[in-house]
Amino acid sequence: MSFSIWRAAVAGLALAGLVNGEAAFAATQCTSSPAHEAFDVQGLKSELMVTALSCNMQDKYNAFVGKFRAKLLAEENTLNAYFHTTYGRTGQREHDDYITQLANVQSERGLKSGTAFCDQRVAMFDEVAALESSADLSSYAQAKDIIQPASYETCAAPERVLRTEVRTRYRHARPAARS
Repeated sequence: MSFSIWRAAVAGLALAGLVNGEAAFAATQCTSSPAHEAFDVQGLKSELMVTALSCNMQDKYNAFVGKFRAKLLAEENTLNAYFHTTYGRTGQREHDDYITQLANVQSERGLKSGTAFCDQRVAMFDEVAALESSADLSSYAQAKDIIQPASYETCAAPERVLRTEVRTRYRHARPAARS
């Protein structure tokens, strides 16, 4: 292999590693987005609500909401901000549509599972009851395979770097007109 081909191959591999590294970094930013966490928690909350209504477990759902009220409200506020920022004036309608679609897809899964649904889902109430903090709730919600009605872009936008440019104007004396 000639030296120039070898250098090109090494440069290509380095570039591929850099691109993959940047993609991995971007993916890390996406999963740590506050909106991503809010979608996970909202999905879990909805799943527990559907389970409570389908399996007559309203008391356990109410205990869950009571225990994590502050976290659930904070995540709701995060979702409100996400939908407002993403959709502007129609943000509330989009948020409401999301909540409705979320409950619908989770209910449909329950209907498809039939009587096995309650056997599969009721244990989640015991699992969330054992959680000690709101951070535990977030981790639990992220680890669960919760159905979402759509994929929402929840990556945090890169911070804008403001650069102040100093523009200096040089005044050059115009050459004197020649006569």
